Amino acid sequence: MIDWSRVCQLNEEVGAEDFEEVVELFLEEVEAVITRLGTQQDRATLGDDLHFLKGSAMSLGFDQFSQHCHDGETAAQNGLADSVDVGAILRCYELSKKIFLAEYDQRLAA
Repeated sequence: MIDWSRVCQLNEEVGAEDFEEVVELFLEEVEAVITRLGTQQDRATLGDDLHFLKGSAMSLGFDQFSQHCHDGETAAQNGLADSVDVGAILRCYELSKKIFLAEYDQRLAA
C-alpha cells in the first residue's frame, strides 16, 4: 500500500526537517481535494482532481491510492466519470494515510 523505499528516498533527498513540511503540505493539499471529491456532485473536474491526487500520491509513496486515482482518471478521460467509484478512492486514501502515519516514525528510523 505504501512504497516505503520511495518515502525513505524522498526523506533523504530533502532532509528530515524539510520532509516533515513535505508531509504536512501533502496532507493539507490532498485533504482539500479529498473533501471536495466527497461532496462534489458534478464530475466535470473529476479527471483533473484525480490526476492531481495521483501525482501527489506517487511522490509520497502512496502506491495503491495512486493506482486507484490513475484508474479513475483514465475512466474520466474516456467519458466514464460516472462509473468511477469515488467512495473506494476515498476509502483507499484514508487507509493509506492511517498506515503511513502509524508506521512513519518507525520506518524512517530504520
